[in-house]
Amino acid sequence: MLSKLTLVLGGAASGKTAFAESLVKSTEAPMVYLATAQALDDEMKARISAHQATRGPGWHVVEAPLNAADALRDASADSVILLDCATMWLSNQMGAEGSDLARAQADLLDALTGCAARVVVVSNELGQSVVPENALARRFRDAQGALNQQIAARADLVVAVIAGLPLPLKGALPGGGAA
Repeated sequence: MLSKLTLVLGGAASGKTAFAESLVKSTEAPMVYLATAQALDDEMKARISAHQATRGPGWHVVEAPLNAADALRDASADSVILLDCATMWLSNQMGAEGSDLARAQADLLDALTGCAARVVVVSNELGQSVVPENALARRFRDAQGALNQQIAARADLVVAVIAGLPLPLKGALPGGGAA
């Protein structure tokens, strides 16, 4: 049985999204893909198209680059939501003019905790890299680390994915594999 709130962490191209998708698909519940990426250039458009093709049919897609909390609050209890990804959502928030980051994060965390549906959140683990050379990048890394910690504290299941292999950090994988 999939937990109420699951966090799947990993580095870039670690296999975290594929693993998260497999968790959602295993439930046989209506699947909602909460998309946070924005197709602002041709390269990103190609990435989004590749993700869509890999994901396959059967997903209801909700575009929520800035308002993921609203989509979570509107979710049906019988569905399973894949929020992909918290890192892109955070980047969008930090780049949005007039965004109150603290308020947006608190709103997202409250919505995750109160969501009627089961939710799987994908996020990047940035803390295992070198210290960024500029202040904005350091601020982003610190904000991402704090957001990941806050989601992990609320989650029943936290999984790190490295080279496509899931490593449970908190809770038990559906079907076994306790942390």
